[in-house]
Amino acid sequence: MRTIRHRRRSIPALAALAAAAVAAPVLLAAAPASAHPREGRLAKELVEEVTARGAYRHLAKFQQIADANGGNRAAGTPGHAASAAYVHDTLKKAGYDVAYQDFDIYEAHTKTEKTTVLGDRPRELATAAFTFTRSTPAGGLTAPLALARVDDTPGCTADDYPAGAFTGKIALVKRGACTFVEKQRAAAAAGAAGVIVYNHSGTTPVRGGFSSPSEGTIPSAGISLADGEALAAAAAEGEVTVRLDLDQEHVKKTTRNVIAETKGGRADRVVAVGAHLDSVPEGPGINDNGSGSAGLLEVALKLADEGADRKGRGPANKVRFAWWSAEELGLLGSEHYVAQLSEKQKKDIALYLNFDMIASPNPVQFVYDGDDSDKTGAGAGPAGSAQIESLINGFLDRKGKPHEGSDFDGRSDYGPFIENGIPAGGTFTGAEGVKTAEQAKRYGGTAGAPYDPNYHGAGDTLKNLDLKAFDTNLDVIAYAVGTYAQDLSPLGK
Repeated sequence: MRTIRHRRRSIPALAALAAAAVAAPVLLAAAPASAHPREGRLAKELVEEVTARGAYRHLAKFQQIADANGGNRAAGTPGHAASAAYVHDTLKKAGYDVAYQDFDIYEAHTKTEKTTVLGDRPRELATAAFTFTRSTPAGGLTAPLALARVDDTPGCTADDYPAGAFTGKIALVKRGACTFVEKQRAAAAAGAAGVIVYNHSGTTPVRGGFSSPSEGTIPSAGISLADGEALAAAAAEGEVTVRLDLDQEHVKKTTRNVIAETKGGRADRVVAVGAHLDSVPEGPGINDNGSGSAGLLEVALKLADEGADRKGRGPANKVRFAWWSAEELGLLGSEHYVAQLSEKQKKDIALYLNFDMIASPNPVQFVYDGDDSDKTGAGAGPAGSAQIESLINGFLDRKGKPHEGSDFDGRSDYGPFIENGIPAGGTFTGAEGVKTAEQAKRYGGTAGAPYDPNYHGAGDTLKNLDLKAFDTNLDVIAYAVGTYAQDLSPLGK
């Protein structure tokens, strides 16, 4: 989601570029940190060498893979496996230490999703079964509704469920403020037999879910705001009985992360950089997140070139690139990776940089708000996150590129790193959020339209990218990787 140049790069005729990745020379051992001036030789050279033209060939490859595999590159599918193999083999040829990290995921297949309001005039409500919900008994779960309290954190805590009022009933809960898992757990702890969450906006049912079948403890589904408010009003006047009918199958699959790191560099000062490689099943995912994946791949290849060209003057610190799987299922790949690390291995990671959606067709240049200066949503990131934000903002300022903060809202793979005290940062050009008039004035594009109108859809293709935004964010990746690979002092270390 988320220059120092010796010459201006152009990106003509990018749509014609779909060449295979060029193998880079083998990385050589790193020199001591003292061999690298603070000013950042490597950062300058990477920004010079990394081009949108070069990275576009990887985007074209991802599109080709999706086209050959049912139109998507979703985790657990042949399209994702082929994408992972392309990244793995390209980096192996470039001289990286590369490994797959396999882990299990589940796929949900919903057969039935119905909510029926019973009574003299039964009516059926549009319903969306939560991903990895528990199924109801055959024929459905019939029970009275019980209303969770609607406040600033609706249905999130135990005091939203009066004692004894939910036993054996179906909890009706408003969306917002906490995760679906937290709402479901609170309802289940109060004795609810099922939970229905109604939307806080729009006209469609809530489409929620859990990370795995083990998180689904009671049958859970979503309905629209209008239907939820109507049920709540009726239940406040007297008993309302509904039948919730959910039937969902959970199929186990295996998918894999791709992890590549420089052969040289200090292993106790790891610069970790990541992007998720999987798409949603509905489309090829070329912006989300072929863009971040392609950007990382191109920077990694140029880093290999620079290490070889300098005859041993490779990065002082080990650089570890990661292409996560199953981000679209709930950050599963990055969560699995971090969970497998020992405490020492976590401490050895100096920082994590995340790039998820960096070529949105109606873009805004977002930088993760590491110091919480925007005072929006979550607080500041772990110590060092503010310095990462400052480094990226300073780079964009020197290039005359407008930018603004983006909250660490937990929607991308920085989440597991932040939770373990690892400073994080990165950039993002927007997803389904709507561009404001002020943003359109600053960045161009269309006010009142989503940053990416094709978000999570079949239209997320090569034809629907902003290549200027892509170019800018490639420079950010190159500059940040080049800076921290040489020197961690900008991080306060």
